[in-house]
Amino acid sequence: MSQPPGEPDQPPSPYEPPAYGQPYGEPQQPYGQPQQPHWGHQPPGGGQPPYAPQPPYGQYGPPGPGPQPPRGGGPNVLAILSLVLAFVFAPAGIVCGHLAKRQIRQTGEEGDQLATWGLILSYVFTGIGLLVCCGWIGLAFWANSDNGRGY
Repeated sequence: MSQPPGEPDQPPSPYEPPAYGQPYGEPQQPYGQPQQPHWGHQPPGGGQPPYAPQPPYGQYGPPGPGPQPPRGGGPNVLAILSLVLAFVFAPAGIVCGHLAKRQIRQTGEEGDQLATWGLILSYVFTGIGLLVCCGWIGLAFWANSDNGRGY
């Protein structure tokens, strides 16, 4: 279909390839409107661009080491477990307390007093548990004895 000689051309369809000299992916300006600067490009006539152009993704170099746990940022987890396990299962509290003390010496974390109290309570409760077991066994032997009566 041909247009009369005095009418302006129709704007190009967004589904057609861009006009010669205009790269793909950038919006095409309708006919009769001034060319607007694109983000990150220098506007015509000087002036400061709104943002500096950014390099595309993947060109920043190798990734960093990732998030690191803060040094001295909180108590040692094993120290907390030692204190909790002292009341639940005291022998495990002893093991966790000694491991926590070693880690605290190496890393400088907080929680030395928690580990110490976990160890103290774990040893006390383990000793009490052993005394109760030994007393129970002794009571069982004493109850089964005939106390020298012989009947």
